[in-house]
Amino acid sequence: MPSATAASAASERRRPDKLTPRVKRNRLLYLLAGAVGIALGLASRRYAPALPHWLVLYAGDTLWALLVYLGCGWLFPRWTAGKVFCSALLFCFAIEVCQFCHPPWLAALRDRRIGGLILGYGFLWSDLFCYTAGVTLGWLAETFVSKSSHK
Repeated sequence: MPSATAASAASERRRPDKLTPRVKRNRLLYLLAGAVGIALGLASRRYAPALPHWLVLYAGDTLWALLVYLGCGWLFPRWTAGKVFCSALLFCFAIEVCQFCHPPWLAALRDRRIGGLILGYGFLWSDLFCYTAGVTLGWLAETFVSKSSHK
């Protein structure tokens, strides 16, 4: 019977996603990080007059994408960081593209504060860059924490 180490090594050889190893995710930590992200995002709107203009323009979308990354990691704790990255970015981009659509039921959702914060109002190319930055930030943080905890 093969040892657990041999089985683990064989599993590692079969995995095509070696750049983004499986991460052991602490769901409570992801929930707390999400709460901090929400607080920072709301603060970026509330205290906008006191913040630099570029931060007011881009912080909310970048933090929103980071929250999507954290949410994907929380919902699917066994996924690799690469799979979470791709799924979160695809979700963010899909929401942005949906902003071209304005059916009455979607407009009604956007009229509510939470609907507007999640779905947005209009398509902006700069949002795609912010989403990429936010999801990348989540991936980098997760990869760094994962590697430092394995040392």
